[in-house]
Amino acid sequence: MTSNTDEQNASVADRKLLTRSAYADGRHLAARQSLYQWQQPRYDLPGIIVEELTGTSGTVLDIGCGNGKFLSRLHQDRPDLRTVGMDISAGILADLADKAVLVADAHALPFGDDTADAVLALHMLYHVADIPAAIEELARVLRPGGMVIASTNSDTDKRELDQIWQRAAGDVLGIPEAPARVSLSSRFSLEKAPALLGAAFSDIHMRELPGIVKVTDPAPVVAHLASYEAWAEQCGVPFEETVSRAHDLVAADIATSGSFTITCLGGILVCRP
Repeated sequence: MTSNTDEQNASVADRKLLTRSAYADGRHLAARQSLYQWQQPRYDLPGIIVEELTGTSGTVLDIGCGNGKFLSRLHQDRPDLRTVGMDISAGILADLADKAVLVADAHALPFGDDTADAVLALHMLYHVADIPAAIEELARVLRPGGMVIASTNSDTDKRELDQIWQRAAGDVLGIPEAPARVSLSSRFSLEKAPALLGAAFSDIHMRELPGIVKVTDPAPVVAHLASYEAWAEQCGVPFEETVSRAHDLVAADIATSGSFTITCLGGILVCRP
C-alpha cells in the first residue's frame, strides 16, 4: 500500500505542477484511463453517472472535467441537461471547444448559490489544496434536492503496481527498502471520503467498483506508471530508469505465469444535503 509523504501529498495538489505538467494536455490522464480496458468486470463509469442522473433535470456542473470523458457521454445520452465543464488546466480543455467549458478553481466556483441540480467531482478532489473548502463549494452551488457525485479509489487500489514500482526502484538504487511511488488518491480515498463529504452532506451512498486487470503485455502497465512523470521528483528515484526496470519485471512475471494481475477498487459516492 502506498503511503505518501507530506511532500508527495503537497505535490499532488500543486497547481503549477497540475496545470503545466500532469494535466497540461490529456496524454497522461488518457494513459491512466486506458488500463481499465483490461479490467473484469468492465464498468461503464460514464454510463453509471448517466444512470445516477436519471431523475435530474436542469444544470449539471462537471468540476475537474479533464479530457471531457463524462461531458461527452452526457451530451450523447442526456442532451436535455445543461452541462458545464470546469478544470484548472486550460491545456486539457483545448480539445473540448465544442462543449461549454471554462477554466475555474474548485475552491471558488464561478456560480451563485443554489444554481446547479447536480455537481460531478470525479477523481479530482484529491488534487485540490483544501479538500474541506472545495466540498463546501460543491454544496454551496447545489440547489435543494440536488446531488453531488464524487469518485475516487481505495487505499488498496492497484497495490500490485505499488509493489512492482518498489521492486524496480530497489533494483535501480541497489537497496532493499525503496521509496514508494506517489499515490494520487490517498488524500481523498474511498476510506477517507465519507468523513470528508459528511461535513457538508447528510446522505451519502457509496458504490464500490472492484475489479481485476490482467495483462499479457507489459506495455499498459508501463504506460500507467510512466503517466506519473509529473511527480518524478517526488518519487525519490531515477524515474525513467525505474519505469524501464518495472517493464522488465512485469515482462518476467508474464513469462512465468502467463499474465500480470492488478487488483482494482474504485467507487462513487452519491451525496445529498
